[in-house]
Amino acid sequence: MNLNKPELLAPAGSAESFYAAIEAGADAVYLGLEDFNARKRAKNFKNSDLPILLSEAHKNGVKVFIALNTVLKNSEIDSMVKTLSFLNRYKPDAVIIQDWGVYNIIKSRFPALTIHASTQMAIHNSIGAEYMKEKGFNRTILARELTIKEIETIGKTETEIELFIHGALCYSFSGMCHFSSFLGGYGANRGVCKQVCRRGFNINNKKEFVFNLKDNIQVSQIKRFSNAGIKSLKIEGRLKSDQYVYKVTKTYRNLIDKRINEEEAHKILISDTGREKTSYFTGADVKNAISNHTSSGFFLGKVIKSNQTSFTFRSNYNFPSLFRLRIQAQKSYSSDTLKVREYIKKADNIIEVKSSLKPDTGALIYLTGEEIRKFPQRLPKQNNPLAKTDKKYKPFILNFKNEKKLHQLYIRIDSLNWLKKIHFNNADAIIFSFNKRDWSNLNLKSGLIKNNIKKIWIELPFFIPEKKLSFYHNLIREMISCGIDKFVLSNISQKMLLPNNSQFILNENGYSYNDASIAHHIKEGALTVTYPVENDKENLYSYKYKNGIVPLYYYPRLFVSRMPVKRAKGEILKDDTDKSFKTKIVDGITYTIPETVVSMLQYKNNLKKEGFFRFLIDLSFEKPSSNKFKTLIKRYNESQQIQPSDNFNYKRTLQ
Repeated sequence: MNLNKPELLAPAGSAESFYAAIEAGADAVYLGLEDFNARKRAKNFKNSDLPILLSEAHKNGVKVFIALNTVLKNSEIDSMVKTLSFLNRYKPDAVIIQDWGVYNIIKSRFPALTIHASTQMAIHNSIGAEYMKEKGFNRTILARELTIKEIETIGKTETEIELFIHGALCYSFSGMCHFSSFLGGYGANRGVCKQVCRRGFNINNKKEFVFNLKDNIQVSQIKRFSNAGIKSLKIEGRLKSDQYVYKVTKTYRNLIDKRINEEEAHKILISDTGREKTSYFTGADVKNAISNHTSSGFFLGKVIKSNQTSFTFRSNYNFPSLFRLRIQAQKSYSSDTLKVREYIKKADNIIEVKSSLKPDTGALIYLTGEEIRKFPQRLPKQNNPLAKTDKKYKPFILNFKNEKKLHQLYIRIDSLNWLKKIHFNNADAIIFSFNKRDWSNLNLKSGLIKNNIKKIWIELPFFIPEKKLSFYHNLIREMISCGIDKFVLSNISQKMLLPNNSQFILNENGYSYNDASIAHHIKEGALTVTYPVENDKENLYSYKYKNGIVPLYYYPRLFVSRMPVKRAKGEILKDDTDKSFKTKIVDGITYTIPETVVSMLQYKNNLKKEGFFRFLIDLSFEKPSSNKFKTLIKRYNESQQIQPSDNFNYKRTLQ
């Protein structure tokens, strides 16, 4: 590979796509093995395939990165240790991770493994990138919601940067999605996302696809990425076909090598059988980034006429000898698929397809697959038997010194108006989670603030774009100068904004799904952590670390997105089960929450018996009300249920 060019990184969800990526000119491939990868629906590979994959790739000068990019439950730590022990034996070129527990295991047990920070670690500014470099990550894969200027600024750090340049986009910030988990316990961070963002929602009795993002395409930015020093350009698609992988990889290979220009590349890629295309924030194409067509496929045209043996449509597409179509009825979402082996191209680009389907006139025709060339369906047999994982591996044992204290209540407020409604003496800590306007209007000299200064914690938002780093840097200094010196971080990398030896805790965005991740955060200086909101009872009770904060009352952020939602203020979104949701925009970030709150106040006494003693009541998204506050405090003290409410995954299994 030319050292002046960025690496081209392609997906491999099967043996066919693995060979397709190599033949198309990828410099590296990324793939999942049997467990712990964020695309469990892909074919993936057996652990026994790894030596062959490495051999086949390396003899072609191609690197292999293994995706271990899911969060772990405590019960899965030993299995992860076994997996890492196996990988440590064969040394792939890198391992892609998102869980700080996995990081902790690697650094303490398998430091020779090269690690890349997954986009699901939500790194989106220069301090995040610098933190990952400091922690020993060889590469950081940035969040996909960044502008070109933000990327160029982060590219100036000494961190090796990787970017997604093509493929599907999540509506929610990379990995920060609880919608699938909320509806059925299928964790997006655990590789089983049900793609709720692709569903239609009823708004005023009209079905709309309000979260359905088009596919990413960054043809026009490749030169700027290269000039910005971006190390790797990544194609999404471990669930896509080998033909898709070949076509997309080959096109970007030719573009990077200047064998084709941007216009030629764009013309090829818009027909990649994925969804409609957007250059998103990077290409300033946010306004048109949502699609009304939820299914994948390249739109070809509409049925002109049909009979018992064939149907016709008009298209100037250059079809291969074998391709697949989806035929979708206009007045419904029903569709048929068809593998086309026989067709006739007539005058005026009329295509006649032999078929007995007989679709209605006006039905929509989409190209969903094409056979450009064939690739091996299997890896070669290995000559040498697979080395067995050391059965004497040491389990990853963690011991914590759990505190013995009376219960502590943390209350989060998201508006200055709450200060007039709450009573500080009812809580041990009040977390201020304000927008920029409220921070600017906060009167730090008021008697209320001065009299309760030791109870106040300042929370930093999940997303801090590059240009707002200075605002929060100055806010922190201002708070400290007034005697407020306790902070709540939404990402462990935000500790880079704090003066040395600052007091901080980590909120529920901190990926504290297991004791190994908590151990990392405590080592980094966190006084404690907040457990994830999507935890199930089994995992919550399994923690050896009992000092964390258990969320008892909150509106879960099902989607957290930089992408706005087109709808009238106050409109309610309903899914096909008639559950209701609403959105709120705070400092440019769109939060989608359920209309019904999650409340587990009735389980507080049970949790205390299990050794937990810190609890959170989150008043964010609630209308400030003194009566509401009094009711919640009463129910909390008496461990009583709030109705109507939901208990999220507490009584079911987080998949």
